Amino acid sequence: MKFILGEKIGMSHIFDEKGNQIPVTIIEAGPCYVTQIKTKDKDKYTVIQVGFQKIEKAKKIKKTMKGKEFKYLREKRTEDNEQYKVGDKIDVSIFQEGEKVKVSGTSKGKGFTGVVKRWGFSGRNATHGVKHEHRTPGSVGSSFPERVVKGRKLPGRAGFKRVTVKNLKIVKIDPENNLIAVKGAVPGPKGIILEIKSK
Repeated sequence: MKFILGEKIGMSHIFDEKGNQIPVTIIEAGPCYVTQIKTKDKDKYTVIQVGFQKIEKAKKIKKTMKGKEFKYLREKRTEDNEQYKVGDKIDVSIFQEGEKVKVSGTSKGKGFTGVVKRWGFSGRNATHGVKHEHRTPGSVGSSFPERVVKGRKLPGRAGFKRVTVKNLKIVKIDPENNLIAVKGAVPGPKGIILEIKSK
């Protein structure tokens, strides 16, 4: 399992050999460092902990501050954590152009929204007799049970959820600047931290 953390830089486009325009997302991926290895005997599960974006101010690190010299820490479950050692560097060279990856991140938060924006409801008719009711959900209950059924589509907070996009093709890799260009869009706004995985 290949795994790296990255920061979303933004979207752009590039042209292939045939002159076709390809929309891409630019991600600054790594370099990441293995900060901790957890084993089944000691921790009851096997993971590697990876740190991203080293903080320059952290000069002296105590045992209790282990891993705190990085701005972001993430854990990844793995069965073959024996191939890693604490301090190992993980960069974009683990991937190849043309490889398919899945990218996970937090989607954009849209705040408190109504049912039309949140769930795609069509709303009420814009005709006579419909007053101040154009974007309301309508009836939400029933005669039995005398309550709103759990899971009903209602107004509420939209977005700001973990989203995973699969089968994204790596179009370009720039090892010198730690950049990866993947075809299509990935979740979240600019500056969001993403998890890039591949088999």
